[in-house]
Amino acid sequence: MPLNKRDHARIERRLIATLTEACEIAKAEISGFDWLTHKVDYQAFSQSLRVIWVFDTRTNKEQALSAGRDARMRELTAMALSEADVEVSQLERCVRFDSEEECQINHAGDWRRRLAQLCAVRGKVLAKDIENP
Repeated sequence: MPLNKRDHARIERRLIATLTEACEIAKAEISGFDWLTHKVDYQAFSQSLRVIWVFDTRTNKEQALSAGRDARMRELTAMALSEADVEVSQLERCVRFDSEEECQINHAGDWRRRLAQLCAVRGKVLAKDIENP
């Protein structure tokens, strides 16, 4: 049975709460990490969920990834999703890394446009991006 809007809202609240916890842990542990966000199309949840970890600079992002800190961010993501009762079959596919600097350079600081591009699913933009142009 498909989920209704109330179910979507419950899942969204749980995701926000658990991802916020993961974000706070990462801020304390990972140099240059600033914030995270997520995007999802509830009509294609498992295929569309994206968790984007954002660093202050490209250099800090690259240093964290080369030092293997991406494994910790994936672990925090998995824990957050599990605590929110969200199952994903391919965690690797749903985690992305970005930086404020790259957004400024490529999208003039327009995160909405950047996330729409980063979170495109099979050439389609997520429903949330269509609903709020």
